[in-house]
Order: sequence, then structure tokens, then C-alpha cells
Amino acid sequence: MMSVLGICSEVFSEHSNHFRFVHWASEFSIMHLVVIGGSDAGIAAALRAREIDPNTMVTVLLADGFPNYSICGLPFFLSREVSDPAALAHRTREELESTGIELLINTTAKAIGQTDKTVVVVGHRGHQRSIQYDRLIIATGARPTDPGIIGHTLPGVFYLHTMEDSLAIDRFVAETKARRAFIVGGGYIGLEMADALTLRGIEVTLASKTESVLPSVDPELGRSVEEELRRHGVIVHTQTTVRSISPSGSTLNVMDAKNRHHTTDMVVLATGVRPSSELARSAGIQPGHAGAIRVNRRMETNITDIFAAGDCVETWHRLLARSVYRPLGTTAHKQGRIAGENAVGGNCEFAGTLGTQVVKVFELAIARTGLSEVEANHDGWQAATVKSTMWDHKVYYPGAMPMHICVVGDRSTGQLLGAQMIGYWKSEVAKRIDIIATALFHGMTVDGVNDLDLSYTPPLSSPWDPVQIAAQAWLHQYGNQPASADSEART
Repeated sequence: MMSVLGICSEVFSEHSNHFRFVHWASEFSIMHLVVIGGSDAGIAAALRAREIDPNTMVTVLLADGFPNYSICGLPFFLSREVSDPAALAHRTREELESTGIELLINTTAKAIGQTDKTVVVVGHRGHQRSIQYDRLIIATGARPTDPGIIGHTLPGVFYLHTMEDSLAIDRFVAETKARRAFIVGGGYIGLEMADALTLRGIEVTLASKTESVLPSVDPELGRSVEEELRRHGVIVHTQTTVRSISPSGSTLNVMDAKNRHHTTDMVVLATGVRPSSELARSAGIQPGHAGAIRVNRRMETNITDIFAAGDCVETWHRLLARSVYRPLGTTAHKQGRIAGENAVGGNCEFAGTLGTQVVKVFELAIARTGLSEVEANHDGWQAATVKSTMWDHKVYYPGAMPMHICVVGDRSTGQLLGAQMIGYWKSEVAKRIDIIATALFHGMTVDGVNDLDLSYTPPLSSPWDPVQIAAQAWLHQYGNQPASADSEART
């Protein structure tokens, strides 16, 4: 006997049979889950829904032709550290479809009818139709912010947010033999693109309107990143706002607010993102923080049977105990999984974000989690930061490198509130920020970090791991605890 899924596969083998399938499925009480968006949150939701209930019909609407591609990997394709762009797919289209998910690529959702439970879509040939759903998950992601720069739509000016953006930059560099690039924005994408284009042999200038690059960390760490950029030939302008971009023969002229002119072959705009929530708002779904879709921790919107997840939604912050807008790939995967499970009858909640991030810039890795001192004090804590420097492993073993860690704690309670760190990219900075993130997740004190049973071997760490040495430095200043770390562990 053919299974329900087998029958579904036969009846729904072609997109043109979609209406016939939905009608057939409704007669047999098979739930139809429609997911708008085929990136991290959308695919995570679809996979989880099929995993929990294999009888659910799942259709994913994807506006482009690149399902489940890693946006975070785009700079590494442009640097040629990843030579094949297809390798950026978390899963191939065939792997996704083998799970029973229906992928409608190059299909854009234009309207949501909450009363009749339909999604109006337009295919790549301009054909418009309606798709019926029982449950809907909106995972429309984010889009680049309007930089407010005159000339930002000129040829040779690019964003880096989609696979198509990446391919367009790659073609431009190859076809024009571009030798100079101007990057606007000193955040994660701007820094990764400075690294990537430098590796491609392009002279890079980077302008950031902030006091230092990477404004999500303390300025002192940001200035260390600036030194690393300059060491690799990148020209860095901080506290610099770009006003306009204009054509100048075969080149572009970038003018900043100080009336300085910069000649370049191409411009990359890395000025942040905003939630793609217009479709949801037009359907009566309430907006939340920063214009993102308002959801509860079950990823439910205010409309029955409509869920949302990923970069288009607000995010519950575990320490702040309120919603913020923190678009991160790791968060999108988690939220999508929760939305997918709950859409097919589950009952789970998003545990919350801590804003844990790490970025590699040339030979450095920079990471943060939790709150900075400024953020914590703004929210009512009595926060203090202690900065310390130590070796990443026992100094007698060759290759020891300095690591700088800032620990943030509450002076009145000793509660751990956050940390930032910078070090050689092979010094397991990511592992160490994850130790702090885990401690934060479980509400530990700074002193509690000392009790963690962490691994040790001289080539990789010390009997007291660097995060514990940093915790002890904080306690020595604010917890009336004597410093007890190995003296040789510090520079």
C-alpha cells in the first residue's frame, strides 16, 4: 500500500498541480503548512515540521533560486577561501526535497489573506496565483537599510546580503579588473569584506561613522581591530560619514562629510539591515521592536495560525527579559525550529538570545556575548568591566599568543553580565566566548565561572583557562577575592 507521503509525491510532482493537490489534501484532512522564505529560519521550520509530523504537507516559497544558502559564508566565496559558491548551501535542493518539502523557487509572496487563509504569489514568469494554507510561517528575513547616500544605486555600488549580491560582486571584479574598493560600514560584514577583498588583491578603504570599527565591542578592542586592518594595508577612516557617490569616467568618486574625495572602482555598502516585515504588516500582523514582527516566545504572531521567525522578527533577550532586534543566523535557526514544531501542534518556547557573536578579521578573532557595561548600566545593573590580558595556552609551549578579555559583572550581586574578547584566530576565541555564553544562559555569577571543569593541556590552555583568569581578575577588583591564577599565564 502506498503511504500518504508517497501518494502526495505522485499527485504533487509538478507545480502546476498545486491547486489539485491542496484540494485533494483538504479532503483527506492533511494539514498544509506554507513557509514564506527559504533561508535559515524558513528551512529550519520546514525541516522540523516534517520531522515532527511527516504527514504534514510543507511548501516553502523562495524569492530567489538559492534555498538554504549560508549568507554568513558570502565573504569567504568572494575571498576565494571557498571556491565553489554551491558549497555555501547548508543542504542541496535535492536533499531538501527528499524530506518531502515542496520548494517553489523564484516565487514571491505578495499578499496574505488571513480570513480565507491564502497567500498570493507571483512566479518567475509573472504568473499570479493563490495558495491555500492551514498554518503559515513568515520567515522573510531582513534587507539592507537605506544608507541615505546620494548615488547608492549607481553601477559598481553593491550590498552584500544575498547570493545574487555575492555573484554580482564577483562578476564585477572579474570583468572590470577592479583594483580599488571603498567599504561603507565598520560592522561585521564591512570587516569581513575588507578581509575578503584584500585577499583578492584589491586595495581597500573602509569608512565607519562610529568612534571605532566594530561598535558592538568596546572602543579599545575596536581600535585593536583597526590596527589589524591597517597592518594588512586597509585604509581606515572612523567617525566618517559618506555623503555621496558619483561617477567619474570609469571610476567612482566617494565624498564624505569632511568634503574629502576618494577615488575607487567599486563601493560596498555594509550599513546594517532592517526587518522585512512589510508583507506581515499589510496582513494586519502587529509590528514590534524596531519595526520587526511582534511574536511571543512560541513564535506566534497576533493572528491565529500565523507564526514568524528569523531576521524579520523581534527577539527575546534572556538577560534583559524583553524583546530586542538582534538579527543573527544562529538565532534564526533556533526560532525557525520552534515555529516549525509549534505549527504542527508542538509546545516549545524560544529560550532567548544573548547576542553571542564572533568574527574573524585577518589574523584576529573578536567575540562578544551578553551585555557591555554601557548596555547593562542603561538597563539598571551596577555593572563594571575588568580588562585583562593572558596567554592563550601555557607560555612554555611554543606559539603562545596574547588574548584580551573584558568581563562584565554586577558589582552588587556578582552576577555575570557579559564578556568581550580578542585574540589570534587559532586561539579558540569562539570556544571561550561560548563558555561565557553558557554561564550567562544559566545565570551564573562571575565567581561561578571558576568552578567550571574545563579541559586543559599545555598546547591549548592552562590549568586555569583564560576565561577563568579573566573572571578572577574581575573578582580581585570587585569581589574581594585574591588573584590565584598562574603568574606566567599573564603577559
